[in-house]
Amino acid sequence: LASPETSVSVSAHNAAVGLAKAPGSTGPWEKFCFGLDASALQERLFVSEENVDEFLGTVLCPSFCSQSALESQPLIEVLDVTEDRIQIRLK
Repeated sequence: LASPETSVSVSAHNAAVGLAKAPGSTGPWEKFCFGLDASALQERLFVSEENVDEFLGTVLCPSFCSQSALESQPLIEVLDVTEDRIQIRLK
């Protein structure tokens, strides 16, 4: 993390933490963990095509699915992610 760019904003009903990658750190963030202390962390995934594919693969086709069922799964593409919406295309 790049500490000068990191920020925290707290109000009566909300808290926001802004994080910035350190110089030289590349690629998208896949997940983050949060909680009151290290022994009680919860994991959340950022929205990406890979994370959506993995989630839907787990939900739509458990480990006992056949190879032909896996090949017939829809192609999922994350088109746009904003604060208000997410746009996903299925083929």
